[in-house]
Amino acid sequence: MTNAQPARRLMLVHAHPDDEVTGTGATMARYVAEGAQVTLVTCTLGEEGEIHVPALAQLEAKQADQLGGWRVVELERACAALGVSDHRFLGGAGRYRDSGMMGLETNNHPRAFWQADLEEAARLCLEIMREVRPQVLITYDDNGFYGHPDHIQAHRVAMRAAELAEAEGFGPEKIYWTAMPLSVLEGGIEAFKGMEDNPFADVESVDDLPFGHPDDEIAARVDGTDYYEQKVAAMRAHATQIPDNSWLYGIAGDFGGEFMGVEYFTIVKGERGEVSGPHKWESDLFSNVVTP
Repeated sequence: MTNAQPARRLMLVHAHPDDEVTGTGATMARYVAEGAQVTLVTCTLGEEGEIHVPALAQLEAKQADQLGGWRVVELERACAALGVSDHRFLGGAGRYRDSGMMGLETNNHPRAFWQADLEEAARLCLEIMREVRPQVLITYDDNGFYGHPDHIQAHRVAMRAAELAEAEGFGPEKIYWTAMPLSVLEGGIEAFKGMEDNPFADVESVDDLPFGHPDDEIAARVDGTDYYEQKVAAMRAHATQIPDNSWLYGIAGDFGGEFMGVEYFTIVKGERGEVSGPHKWESDLFSNVVTP
Protein backbone atom coordinates (compact mmCIF):
# COMPACT_ATOMS: atom_id res chain seq x y z
CA MET A 1 0.00 0.00 0.00
CA THR A 2 1.39 3.39 -0.95
CA ASN A 3 0.98 6.73 0.79
CA ALA A 4 -0.95 7.95 -2.24
CA GLN A 5 -3.75 5.45 -1.64
CA PRO A 6 -7.04 7.12 -0.55
CA ALA A 7 -7.75 6.98 3.17
CA ARG A 8 -11.18 5.40 2.64
CA ARG A 9 -11.61 2.49 0.25
CA LEU A 10 -14.89 0.82 -0.65
CA MET A 11 -15.24 -2.28 -2.83
CA LEU A 12 -18.52 -3.66 -4.20
CA VAL A 13 -19.07 -7.07 -5.80
CA HIS A 14 -22.10 -7.24 -8.09
CA ALA A 15 -23.34 -9.92 -10.47
CA HIS A 16 -24.37 -8.09 -13.66
CA PRO A 17 -24.19 -4.62 -15.20
CA ASP A 18 -27.07 -2.50 -13.76
CA ASP A 19 -27.07 -4.33 -10.40
CA GLU A 20 -24.67 -1.73 -9.09
CA VAL A 21 -27.15 1.08 -9.70
CA THR A 22 -30.43 -0.14 -8.27
CA GLY A 23 -29.20 -1.08 -4.81
CA THR A 24 -25.99 0.86 -4.33
CA GLY A 25 -25.85 3.66 -6.92
CA ALA A 26 -26.46 6.53 -4.51
CA THR A 27 -24.01 5.05 -2.00
CA MET A 28 -21.30 4.80 -4.66
CA ALA A 29 -21.89 8.35 -5.90
CA ARG A 30 -21.83 9.73 -2.37
CA TYR A 31 -18.55 8.13 -1.41
CA VAL A 32 -16.88 9.11 -4.68
CA ALA A 33 -17.97 12.70 -4.04
CA GLU A 34 -16.55 12.49 -0.52
CA GLY A 35 -13.16 11.42 -1.85
CA ALA A 36 -13.25 7.69 -1.16
CA GLN A 37 -11.78 5.14 -3.55
CA VAL A 38 -14.77 3.18 -4.90
CA THR A 39 -13.99 -0.06 -6.73
CA LEU A 40 -16.76 -1.93 -8.52
CA VAL A 41 -16.31 -5.60 -9.42
CA THR A 42 -18.89 -7.04 -11.85
CA CYS A 43 -18.92 -10.81 -12.26
CA THR A 44 -20.61 -11.27 -15.66
CA LEU A 45 -21.58 -9.28 -18.75
CA GLY A 46 -25.31 -9.92 -18.31
CA GLU A 47 -25.66 -11.83 -21.58
CA GLU A 48 -29.01 -13.37 -20.63
CA GLY A 49 -30.77 -10.11 -19.76
CA GLU A 50 -33.99 -8.94 -21.32
CA ILE A 51 -33.76 -6.26 -23.99
CA HIS A 52 -36.07 -3.26 -23.69
CA VAL A 53 -34.77 -1.46 -26.79
CA PRO A 54 -36.61 -2.97 -29.79
CA ALA A 55 -33.90 -1.98 -32.26
CA LEU A 56 -31.43 -4.11 -30.32
CA ALA A 57 -33.63 -7.18 -29.94
CA GLN A 58 -31.42 -9.34 -32.16
CA LEU A 59 -28.53 -8.97 -29.73
CA GLU A 60 -30.23 -11.47 -27.41
CA ALA A 61 -28.51 -14.72 -26.47
CA LYS A 62 -30.71 -16.84 -28.76
CA GLN A 63 -29.83 -14.74 -31.79
CA ALA A 64 -26.57 -12.79 -32.19
CA ASP A 65 -25.58 -13.30 -28.54
CA GLN A 66 -23.99 -9.85 -28.47
CA LEU A 67 -25.88 -8.30 -25.56
CA GLY A 68 -22.94 -8.72 -23.20
CA GLY A 69 -20.71 -6.53 -25.32
CA TRP A 70 -23.38 -3.86 -25.51
CA ARG A 71 -23.80 -3.93 -21.75
CA VAL A 72 -20.09 -3.35 -21.24
CA VAL A 73 -20.61 0.08 -22.76
CA GLU A 74 -23.78 0.68 -20.75
CA LEU A 75 -21.83 -0.07 -17.58
CA GLU A 76 -19.05 2.30 -18.56
CA ARG A 77 -21.62 5.07 -19.01
CA ALA A 78 -23.32 4.24 -15.72
CA CYS A 79 -20.03 4.33 -13.85
CA ALA A 80 -19.24 7.70 -15.44
CA ALA A 81 -22.59 9.03 -14.24
CA LEU A 82 -21.82 7.88 -10.70
CA GLY A 83 -18.25 9.18 -10.84
CA VAL A 84 -16.77 5.70 -10.43
CA SER A 85 -13.46 5.41 -12.27
CA ASP A 86 -12.30 2.02 -10.96
CA HIS A 87 -14.36 -0.79 -12.43
CA ARG A 88 -13.24 -4.38 -13.03
CA PHE A 89 -14.85 -7.50 -14.48
CA LEU A 90 -14.03 -10.52 -12.36
CA GLY A 91 -11.25 -12.36 -14.20
CA GLY A 92 -11.60 -9.96 -17.14
CA ALA A 93 -14.59 -9.21 -19.37
CA GLY A 94 -16.26 -12.43 -20.48
CA ARG A 95 -14.49 -14.79 -18.06
CA TYR A 96 -17.85 -15.72 -16.58
CA ARG A 97 -21.23 -15.76 -18.30
CA ASP A 98 -24.62 -14.66 -17.03
CA SER A 99 -26.38 -17.81 -15.77
CA GLY A 100 -29.94 -16.60 -16.28
CA MET A 101 -32.67 -17.07 -13.71
CA MET A 102 -32.59 -20.03 -11.34
CA GLY A 103 -33.66 -23.33 -12.88
CA LEU A 104 -33.13 -22.38 -16.52
CA GLU A 105 -30.96 -24.41 -18.88
CA THR A 106 -28.62 -21.42 -19.10
CA ASN A 107 -27.49 -22.29 -15.56
CA ASN A 108 -25.63 -25.22 -17.10
CA HIS A 109 -23.61 -23.30 -19.67
CA PRO A 110 -19.92 -24.24 -19.19
CA ARG A 111 -18.99 -20.59 -18.64
CA ALA A 112 -22.02 -19.79 -16.47
CA PHE A 113 -21.00 -18.01 -13.29
CA TRP A 114 -23.23 -20.42 -11.38
CA GLN A 115 -20.87 -23.20 -12.50
CA ALA A 116 -17.69 -21.34 -11.56
CA ASP A 117 -15.17 -23.00 -9.28
CA LEU A 118 -15.57 -21.06 -6.04
CA GLU A 119 -11.92 -21.11 -5.03
CA GLU A 120 -10.76 -20.02 -8.46
CA ALA A 121 -13.26 -17.17 -8.66
CA ALA A 122 -12.55 -16.11 -5.07
CA ARG A 123 -8.83 -15.91 -5.79
CA LEU A 124 -9.53 -13.67 -8.79
CA CYS A 125 -11.48 -11.43 -6.45
CA LEU A 126 -8.68 -11.65 -3.89
CA GLU A 127 -6.22 -10.30 -6.48
CA ILE A 128 -8.31 -7.13 -6.67
CA MET A 129 -8.55 -6.93 -2.89
CA ARG A 130 -4.76 -7.20 -2.60
CA GLU A 131 -4.42 -4.17 -4.87
CA VAL A 132 -7.26 -2.08 -3.47
CA ARG A 133 -7.11 -3.05 0.24
CA PRO A 134 -10.75 -2.11 0.88
CA GLN A 135 -11.75 -1.38 4.45
CA VAL A 136 -15.42 -1.80 3.54
CA LEU A 137 -16.90 -4.49 1.29
CA ILE A 138 -20.47 -4.58 -0.05
CA THR A 139 -22.17 -7.56 -1.68
CA TYR A 140 -25.47 -9.48 -1.44
CA ASP A 141 -26.78 -11.74 1.31
CA ASP A 142 -26.59 -15.52 0.99
CA ASN A 143 -29.82 -15.57 -1.06
CA GLY A 144 -28.44 -13.04 -3.51
CA PHE A 145 -31.10 -10.59 -2.28
CA TYR A 146 -33.81 -12.30 -4.35
CA GLY A 147 -32.49 -15.71 -5.36
CA HIS A 148 -30.74 -15.14 -8.68
CA PRO A 149 -27.95 -17.73 -9.04
CA ASP A 150 -25.36 -15.18 -10.09
CA HIS A 151 -26.18 -12.98 -7.10
CA ILE A 152 -25.81 -15.98 -4.80
CA GLN A 153 -22.50 -16.85 -6.44
CA ALA A 154 -21.29 -13.25 -6.19
CA HIS A 155 -22.04 -13.40 -2.47
CA ARG A 156 -20.09 -16.65 -2.11
CA VAL A 157 -17.12 -15.36 -4.10
CA ALA A 158 -16.93 -12.04 -2.25
CA MET A 159 -17.20 -13.66 1.16
CA ARG A 160 -14.62 -16.33 0.37
CA ALA A 161 -12.24 -13.70 -1.02
CA ALA A 162 -12.67 -11.72 2.20
CA GLU A 163 -11.79 -14.85 4.21
CA LEU A 164 -8.65 -15.37 2.14
CA ALA A 165 -7.71 -11.71 2.53
CA GLU A 166 -8.23 -11.98 6.29
CA ALA A 167 -5.87 -14.96 6.36
CA GLU A 168 -3.26 -12.78 4.64
CA GLY A 169 -3.75 -10.02 7.20
CA PHE A 170 -5.56 -7.34 5.23
CA GLY A 171 -9.24 -8.32 4.97
CA PRO A 172 -11.96 -5.65 5.01
CA GLU A 173 -12.81 -4.35 8.47
CA LYS A 174 -16.50 -4.16 7.70
CA ILE A 175 -18.69 -6.20 5.35
CA TYR A 176 -22.22 -5.14 4.45
CA TRP A 177 -24.97 -6.89 2.53
CA THR A 178 -27.57 -4.98 0.54
CA ALA A 179 -30.95 -4.97 2.26
CA MET A 180 -34.40 -3.42 2.34
CA PRO A 181 -36.28 -2.65 5.58
CA LEU A 182 -39.79 -4.07 5.80
CA SER A 183 -41.07 -0.63 6.80
CA VAL A 184 -39.79 0.84 3.53
CA LEU A 185 -41.36 -1.99 1.53
CA GLU A 186 -44.66 -1.47 3.31
CA GLY A 187 -44.46 2.24 2.51
CA GLY A 188 -43.75 1.45 -1.14
CA ILE A 189 -46.71 -0.91 -1.41
CA GLU A 190 -48.96 1.77 0.04
CA ALA A 191 -47.51 4.57 -2.11
CA PHE A 192 -48.04 2.64 -5.35
CA LYS A 193 -51.67 1.73 -4.71
CA GLY A 194 -53.83 2.96 -7.56
CA MET A 195 -50.88 3.77 -9.82
CA GLU A 196 -51.04 2.45 -13.38
CA ASP A 197 -47.52 0.99 -13.34
CA ASN A 198 -47.63 -0.60 -9.90
CA PRO A 199 -44.78 -3.11 -9.33
CA PHE A 200 -46.59 -4.33 -6.22
CA ALA A 201 -49.97 -4.87 -7.88
CA ASP A 202 -50.02 -8.58 -7.02
CA VAL A 203 -48.48 -8.18 -3.58
CA GLU A 204 -50.86 -8.25 -0.63
CA SER A 205 -48.20 -7.94 2.05
CA VAL A 206 -44.42 -7.77 2.41
CA ASP A 207 -44.50 -11.43 3.37
CA ASP A 208 -45.18 -12.23 -0.29
CA LEU A 209 -41.83 -10.75 -1.37
CA PRO A 210 -38.57 -12.76 -1.60
CA PHE A 211 -36.62 -10.03 0.21
CA GLY A 212 -36.97 -7.62 3.07
CA HIS A 213 -35.52 -7.41 6.59
CA PRO A 214 -37.10 -6.41 9.89
CA ASP A 215 -36.01 -2.88 10.66
CA ASP A 216 -33.98 -3.97 13.68
CA GLU A 217 -31.81 -6.18 11.44
CA ILE A 218 -30.79 -3.20 9.31
CA ALA A 219 -27.42 -1.78 10.33
CA ALA A 220 -26.93 1.20 8.03
CA ARG A 221 -29.00 3.77 6.20
CA VAL A 222 -26.90 5.66 3.66
CA ASP A 223 -28.39 9.02 2.72
CA GLY A 224 -27.43 9.71 -0.87
CA THR A 225 -30.33 12.03 -1.66
CA ASP A 226 -27.92 14.68 -2.93
CA TYR A 227 -26.79 12.16 -5.55
CA TYR A 228 -30.05 10.54 -6.61
CA GLU A 229 -30.04 12.39 -9.94
CA GLN A 230 -26.68 10.73 -10.68
CA LYS A 231 -28.29 7.42 -9.80
CA VAL A 232 -31.14 8.10 -12.22
CA ALA A 233 -28.63 9.05 -14.94
CA ALA A 234 -26.80 5.77 -14.31
CA MET A 235 -30.09 3.87 -14.59
CA ARG A 236 -30.76 5.54 -17.93
CA ALA A 237 -27.34 4.38 -19.10
CA HIS A 238 -28.63 0.79 -18.72
CA ALA A 239 -31.29 1.37 -21.37
CA THR A 240 -31.52 -2.25 -22.52
CA GLN A 241 -32.43 -3.34 -19.00
CA ILE A 242 -34.44 -0.46 -17.56
CA PRO A 243 -37.09 0.80 -20.01
CA ASP A 244 -38.09 4.45 -20.16
CA ASN A 245 -41.49 3.61 -18.66
CA SER A 246 -40.03 1.68 -15.72
CA TRP A 247 -41.70 2.13 -12.35
CA LEU A 248 -38.24 3.06 -11.06
CA TYR A 249 -38.46 6.34 -12.93
CA GLY A 250 -41.93 6.77 -11.50
CA ILE A 251 -40.40 6.65 -8.04
CA ALA A 252 -37.75 9.15 -9.12
CA GLY A 253 -40.37 11.52 -10.48
CA ASP A 254 -42.89 11.20 -7.67
CA PHE A 255 -40.65 10.93 -4.64
CA GLY A 256 -37.29 12.31 -5.76
CA GLY A 257 -34.43 11.27 -3.56
CA GLU A 258 -36.69 10.11 -0.73
CA PHE A 259 -36.70 6.56 -2.11
CA MET A 260 -34.11 6.60 -4.87
CA GLY A 261 -31.37 8.27 -2.87
CA VAL A 262 -31.50 6.23 0.34
CA GLU A 263 -29.98 2.74 0.52
CA TYR A 264 -29.86 0.18 3.32
CA PHE A 265 -27.48 -2.54 4.49
CA THR A 266 -27.03 -5.24 7.08
CA ILE A 267 -23.59 -5.72 8.64
CA VAL A 268 -21.97 -9.14 8.89
CA LYS A 269 -18.41 -8.25 9.83
CA GLY A 270 -17.19 -5.46 12.05
CA GLU A 271 -18.94 -3.35 14.65
CA ARG A 272 -21.44 -0.60 14.02
CA GLY A 273 -19.93 2.80 14.44
CA GLU A 274 -21.84 5.96 15.31
CA VAL A 275 -25.59 5.33 15.15
CA SER A 276 -28.70 7.45 15.45
CA GLY A 277 -32.49 7.30 15.36
CA PRO A 278 -34.89 4.82 16.92
CA HIS A 279 -33.38 1.86 15.05
CA LYS A 280 -29.75 2.80 15.84
CA TRP A 281 -28.71 2.76 12.19
CA GLU A 282 -25.32 3.92 10.98
CA SER A 283 -25.26 6.75 8.46
CA ASP A 284 -21.63 6.26 7.40
CA LEU A 285 -20.28 2.86 6.35
CA PHE A 286 -16.77 3.98 7.32
CA SER A 287 -17.75 4.85 10.89
CA ASN A 288 -15.40 2.97 13.25
CA VAL A 289 -12.92 2.12 10.47
CA VAL A 290 -9.42 2.52 11.83
CA THR A 291 -7.13 1.19 9.08
CA PRO A 292 -5.39 4.10 7.29
